Amino acid sequence: MAQRPVILTGFNFTRTTLAALSEKYEIAGHMDKPDPALVPAAAQPHVQALVTTGSVGASDALMASMPRLSLICCYGTGYERIDLAAARKRNIMVTHGADANAPDVAEMAFGVLLASTRRIVRADKMIRRGDWTKRIPNRFGAIAGLTGGKLGILGLGAIGMEFAKRAKGFDVEIGYCNRNKRSDVDYAYFPNVMALASWADYLIVCLRSDASNRHIINAEVLKALGPRGHLVNISRGWAVGEAALAEALRNNVIEGAALDVFDEEPYERQELLPFDNLVMTPHFGGGTEHAQRRMTSLVRQNLDNHFAGKPVVSPLPELRDMAVVPEGRLR
Repeated sequence: MAQRPVILTGFNFTRTTLAALSEKYEIAGHMDKPDPALVPAAAQPHVQALVTTGSVGASDALMASMPRLSLICCYGTGYERIDLAAARKRNIMVTHGADANAPDVAEMAFGVLLASTRRIVRADKMIRRGDWTKRIPNRFGAIAGLTGGKLGILGLGAIGMEFAKRAKGFDVEIGYCNRNKRSDVDYAYFPNVMALASWADYLIVCLRSDASNRHIINAEVLKALGPRGHLVNISRGWAVGEAALAEALRNNVIEGAALDVFDEEPYERQELLPFDNLVMTPHFGGGTEHAQRRMTSLVRQNLDNHFAGKPVVSPLPELRDMAVVPEGRLR
């Protein structure tokens, strides 16, 4: 193998991103799934860094298959499927995209929120089917509109703050639930998700998902949101219990929902497909050119620092105390 540090990719990155990684690193292969059997056998003894995403993840078994692995870079904010205990045990540093794509994901959140509340996708399909033969008031039911409504943000981190900043232009009330009350905002604070859902007309999930909030959106929360409520998830799929959401949409427990993320991706199940009051997009909230450049740059900075023996730029909060010394450094 080459003398340059060897990396493995665990996600289908763009050619631009792969070119940026290839400038200083040897890309030994790619995995379509986080399966040790998919790591090229010739590469296993040499791989020193894995560049992947939190939604793909990395298990203890995967880490064990690459004995020289010392760094995992998550492309994007989330890291929910990275086995952090295994990483710590094996002295593997893990980084993530921090706030690199926050403005773009917040922008997407508003897009799908409007698509859901204003029935944009359903109306488009109606015209394409040739069903717009005359004007019919309330064709898609009564539409409240955002103005004067109550927007509840679950998770007021970087993405939540960017969303709130954009929401101000819509003349809405803003409330939020966070692990801690923020001192730098004057939005209404709610101590738990049930209180927020009971207050809100529209509930926007902006969490960095981890084991503590898996399926935090459950049947009880959806019932609290109510029959005129809309749910939007642009954070991580496993924050929403999809079976509970399907039941809520089927029985008009809520009015509508929009998902850019799913518990398993790509989404290959059937339970959510029948509902025309659900807008679905394929996890591309951070898929703008601007966000891609920022996230690629951050991955490169983390790789470069790590292999130069310097602290990484965006370590996971849980692993900031680790001091990992890579075997190989950039020349």
